[in-house]
Amino acid sequence: MEPGGQPDKKRRFAPVSRTADLPGQTLNVDLLFVPACHLADVKLPAVSGSSGHLVVERLSESGQEPDYPGRVFADPDLDYATAMQAFVQASQPLSGPRQITKSAEKPSQRVEIRQLRQKETELGAERRHVRQLRHLEDLAWQAQRGEKPPEAETAQPKVRAHWGSRKLQIELQRGLRAQRRQQLALRQSADECWRLARQNLREQLTKLPVVTAWIAILLVTDNCTRRCLGLPLFLAGSHVTAEMVVAALRVLLPVDLQFLISDRGVHFTAQVFQQLAMEAGFLHVVIARHRPQSNGIAERFVRTIKEWLADKAWASDTELLEFLHLFLLEFNDRPHQGLPNPGLSPNEFAKRLTLM
Repeated sequence: MEPGGQPDKKRRFAPVSRTADLPGQTLNVDLLFVPACHLADVKLPAVSGSSGHLVVERLSESGQEPDYPGRVFADPDLDYATAMQAFVQASQPLSGPRQITKSAEKPSQRVEIRQLRQKETELGAERRHVRQLRHLEDLAWQAQRGEKPPEAETAQPKVRAHWGSRKLQIELQRGLRAQRRQQLALRQSADECWRLARQNLREQLTKLPVVTAWIAILLVTDNCTRRCLGLPLFLAGSHVTAEMVVAALRVLLPVDLQFLISDRGVHFTAQVFQQLAMEAGFLHVVIARHRPQSNGIAERFVRTIKEWLADKAWASDTELLEFLHLFLLEFNDRPHQGLPNPGLSPNEFAKRLTLM
């Protein structure tokens, strides 16, 4: 209660932010992972590599907003009572069996690959079973032809065959040979069908556009001027190491650097990175866990570059590198709303500070 008897207003946490006073005093760094190949107008997934391995956002195949009960209120033609009834009908009941809504979306690419691999495994198991059956059929055919192993042959006196038995034996052997030829023809047809099915599965697997290769980009931003100092590119992608990051930073670090802000990713907490901080004479500032807003300048820069690359298409690292050079020029020369003077670009703001 306040002294006058009035209840206290709910106090909210007001975050406090400070930026560097001079250019080159503080840097914000982060790692961005993008696919090695990208099609225009395809959303770049959110990728985290702070744990040492990539955690990729699962994108919706259809690109549409998922259905939920509250969407009924978006229809302006429905009155309030009708919309409320539709909302209650579409919502899950408080008790009793829950409704299971069937999704009309296609299975994800990962599920589709798993299904195709399963079919390929089943096809191989079926093939092995057919071969075992054919081996037994071949043994039966050899027995019907009267073939005996050499060790079973003994010197016994020949018995004279009855009249007509020779002709019956010849006709029987002809029937068995005709049956054998028909069996081999069916085998050949089944083998051709099996090869076509296997080829069809392999073609389906090769046509699936699955992201298997990534490219890592190191984002280095000046905390004072918001100027991007460079965008080193690493073809190692998900296998980028702290040594690679340190080697790229050695070229870009300002002479008067005092602080460097980063998250707690394995690339920035390794011993080789701490050794760089000691050699270059700056203080490494790591943000709190699960508080990306503490490195908001770098996080906002990640969002900006991903929005810029969303409508770009590249098929190689060379094409992506050209886009990064173009982005670097445009970003540093366009007005930045995060600066004290929103109408200035990072380059112009840095020039004014150096002349003061």
